Amino acid sequence: MATIIDGKTISASVIEAVTAASAALEQDTGVKPGLAVIIVGDDPASHAYVGAKGRMAKQCGFHSVQHTLPEETTQEDLLKLVAELNADASIHGVLVQLPLPKHFDSEAVIQSILPEKDVDGLHVVNAGKLATGDLETGLISCTPAGSMLLVRTVHGADLSGLNAVVIGRSNLFGKPMGQLLLNANATVTMAHSRTKDLAGICRTADILVAAVGRPEMVKADWVKPGATVIDVGINRVPAPEKGEGKTKLVGDVAYAEASAVAGAITPVPGGVGPMTIAMLMANTVIAAAMALGRPRPKF
Repeated sequence: MATIIDGKTISASVIEAVTAASAALEQDTGVKPGLAVIIVGDDPASHAYVGAKGRMAKQCGFHSVQHTLPEETTQEDLLKLVAELNADASIHGVLVQLPLPKHFDSEAVIQSILPEKDVDGLHVVNAGKLATGDLETGLISCTPAGSMLLVRTVHGADLSGLNAVVIGRSNLFGKPMGQLLLNANATVTMAHSRTKDLAGICRTADILVAAVGRPEMVKADWVKPGATVIDVGINRVPAPEKGEGKTKLVGDVAYAEASAVAGAITPVPGGVGPMTIAMLMANTVIAAAMALGRPRPKF
């Protein structure tokens, strides 16, 4: 039976380290790390996420600001607010909650955030730094950074000699995850919906990362015995066993069967999810330290 990689426990240790780094920074400089979150519209899931981020920022000792804008806000007004936050020295991290309502050009909004304040790690400058192996001066996208931390708890920092397969090639997760694994000396295969014999390729993986958004797609016979499985998927599916109309969260991996084969596996929920918000807090304190000319904290 696989070891369960407990994202809740690991994320709690990251938050503890972030809180200590935040307190040390404030003691040295008199400045609290500042995080501004912008949310547009009234999507309940987005509001729940933003609420959680705000609570966690306060717990870490940050200066935390939330801007809630109505659905009908224009692109121009949103860009104006981002520009104001870019210019505000008390704010070190700016985050625009995605997805934005349909009438926005989301990419233009993300690219308008200063790279050094882009705590989501989505700006092309930060993506480019990661792609060229610069992990010291940029900000890394939160979910891949958190997933990589989970991999390190099993394998350590050096993945030399290990085969890693990432299913999914999104800019948000798949590509940066592949680059982080490569940077740690793994031999990396990027697989996706067009890959021939996907199951066969997955079976070569010592580290298998699934990020496709298809419920329980990765079956036990896709998993090499003893492999580490990182499941990034969050899918809501019907759960008639809980009662009529009830749902449950499942990952992209068929957890019950895969955990009988894997050496270590992340559950859904409670695996990668808690790491994403922890790494957002880590990025905020890193951004603040860099802005204040202090050494970059390590997590």
